Amino acid sequence: MAQQPSLLGRFVKLTADFAAGATAAGILIVVVVQIVGRLIGQPVSWSEEATRFLFVWMVFLGLAAGFRTVESARVMVFIAAAPRLFRRLAVPIYVVSSVLFFGIMGWTGLSLVRQQIMMSEEAATLAIPMWVIGLIMPISAILAILAIVESLKTKRDLIALPEVGAPRVDLDEPDVFVSKGHTP
Repeated sequence: MAQQPSLLGRFVKLTADFAAGATAAGILIVVVVQIVGRLIGQPVSWSEEATRFLFVWMVFLGLAAGFRTVESARVMVFIAAAPRLFRRLAVPIYVVSSVLFFGIMGWTGLSLVRQQIMMSEEAATLAIPMWVIGLIMPISAILAILAIVESLKTKRDLIALPEVGAPRVDLDEPDVFVSKGHTP
């Protein structure tokens, strides 16, 4: 049974979910400005780039939010078909591989941000440094790791494949039978 979120859970929810929602609202506003600008014959040059950057931020924040609510991709069919020992190790494998992935993503994101600062890169039409855009990689990596920790404390039952009620998979028996059609 899921527990109430802790202070960490509320922080991750506020940061990831609301920031992702704010970027989605920002995309909507920028696209409306772009449409209105084109309709009145005064297109806005920065709108496409702003939409793209907001979308990148929204995707990375949504990734962290998905791990908070345990809505990340899992291959339940393979887990259900696996031997009992592997099913018992599914949660540790899930946690270790996810934290490892986000650790690498955070490290790569920090390297990218350092490079963008060193090169003084700027967006083409927006007068903002590119490191502001790249900063989302390490931020979302940290948020995702915190979300994994929180979901382990409050939603562990959603991460694990329940022993009772788990779909049994018989890989020897096909799901679909194909029969030959009748010839006249």
